[in-house]
Amino acid sequence: MNIQTLKTKIKSSLPWLCGILAPLPWGGVGGGLLLTSCSDFLEITPLETIVLDKFWNEETDVENVVAGCYSSMQEQAVIDRMMVWGEFRSDNVVGGTNIENDLDLSNIFKENINASNSFAKWGEFYNIINRCNTVLYYAPSVAGKDPNYTQSELKATEAEVSALRDLMYFYLIRAFRDVPYTTEPYLDDNQQLDLPATSFDAVLDSLIQDLERVQSQAVKRYPVTKTYYQRGRITQDAIHAMLADMYLWKQDYANAIRYADLVIEAKTAAYQEELDQMSGSLLSNERMIDGYPLVSDAYSTGNYYGNAFTEIFGDGNSRESIFELMYMDDDNMLANGAVSSRYGNSETFPGLARPADFLCTDVSDEVFSVFLSKYDTRYYENLQPVNGSKTLSGINKYASSSTMVDLSKAEIQASYSSFYNKDKCHANWILYRLSDVMLMKAEALVEMVNADDTTAAGKVQADTLLKQAFAIVNTVSKRSNCSSGSKDLEFANYATKSLMQTLVMEERQRELMFEGKRWFDLVRRSRRDGNTNYLVGMVARKGSSGGTAISSKLSRMDAIYWPYHNDEIKVNTNLVQNPAFGSGENSSYERTK
Repeated sequence: MNIQTLKTKIKSSLPWLCGILAPLPWGGVGGGLLLTSCSDFLEITPLETIVLDKFWNEETDVENVVAGCYSSMQEQAVIDRMMVWGEFRSDNVVGGTNIENDLDLSNIFKENINASNSFAKWGEFYNIINRCNTVLYYAPSVAGKDPNYTQSELKATEAEVSALRDLMYFYLIRAFRDVPYTTEPYLDDNQQLDLPATSFDAVLDSLIQDLERVQSQAVKRYPVTKTYYQRGRITQDAIHAMLADMYLWKQDYANAIRYADLVIEAKTAAYQEELDQMSGSLLSNERMIDGYPLVSDAYSTGNYYGNAFTEIFGDGNSRESIFELMYMDDDNMLANGAVSSRYGNSETFPGLARPADFLCTDVSDEVFSVFLSKYDTRYYENLQPVNGSKTLSGINKYASSSTMVDLSKAEIQASYSSFYNKDKCHANWILYRLSDVMLMKAEALVEMVNADDTTAAGKVQADTLLKQAFAIVNTVSKRSNCSSGSKDLEFANYATKSLMQTLVMEERQRELMFEGKRWFDLVRRSRRDGNTNYLVGMVARKGSSGGTAISSKLSRMDAIYWPYHNDEIKVNTNLVQNPAFGSGENSSYERTK
């Protein structure tokens, strides 16, 4: 191999040695800490010498590459896919301003997806996976060289990067179903790269086993002096949230509840510690809600709501947060380009994506197909009317830093902060927060109900589980209910398994709207049902052109996943294209029930 080819290969296969220089919120930098110019450096020293002789020697070397993993997750290409894979095919979102100029996104909203769509590319996720695998490969040898890098610190590092790797794979299998899976780093030319796809279930089982193995080694609590570590890096709480989520997909509901409870208990204990350090009586909006440490949406005055929105999505790093990708309030640092482009900014609002029409008019027309009443503050916080329109709104969540819902007027009014400047969005991207995990538990509780057991004991058990699930949904809903009257839902309206299933799904839609969760929720429901009937019914509400054709296409289980991109098929001949998008269009290896 000639030197120029070697340089090209180094830059493409091990990018953590080049260009990961952006400062991170916790003060670290990426893997290129000592490099002023990666191209100049490569003129001097070959890769093998960099890795073995000059880089993996001290704890700081490991920490810098770990920081590079987080830095890569902040890149727009990654957040874009978290958005698009998890949200844009759902009933929540349609094409927005100038969408005709973005053919790939436009085709996604039309469900006209093919194997050349750029959003079917997964390279950035595998890049992060390889970085994590590389850390896991080299970190033990560093611990043997650096006496300051203790075994407990090594184990914490291994837990952290294992969880990051598992999170990337979790996104991939939810989007593509079956994907190439490896825990080995790519280090030399002799390794096999064209791996066949491993099945969804096998990958999911491996992820769960991996997290189960490392969970006890993860950092439980970072020092308070490290302000952004507790929610900006993987902790034991984050791993437990991931396990609750993964067990929900595995349909192991007892374990989903077990890990959700661990998160809820940890968050409650942390909140209690905060209270113990406070003096004086609590303000009304500082108290827990039905025993859960949710951030109150009511301001202390009582006439205004929007406090939770501002703390969670504007300020970020809230007590409710479990894991989020941090973007500092500094125009000289990396910005959340995905939100700026897709949701909107000070120059263009709505962005390339906007809320579906039926969402925009749900409250003003008193249809209430999603929001329960005009008193649900999430309607005013998630969506922002465009120039006062009652029919057209943009996505307000993440695009602006605060919302004030005013109850002092005859009609509820909302005021909004200015949008972030173009390409300067500082909103953190939240991956897990408390209400999300609470609703995971509610979903698991409902699924544990055996509707076929008509015995007296069976009915008592079913009633107990349904009431427990209902109590969680009621608490999450109550937080955002600004009515001066009763804020509680009526259990009698949801007292069967099917009705409670619908309530939980609808509450997740209201609570987690535009957070990259909705399409994944619909896919998970389809996997559980064995058909796409519910998913198709929800997506049909968007009223997209060609709705009949879209519904027909999505009736196949294969079609709710993504195709492998053409580029991947070309370089990896062991990949077999999803039959909904390539060969085998008249057959399906996963049939509906």
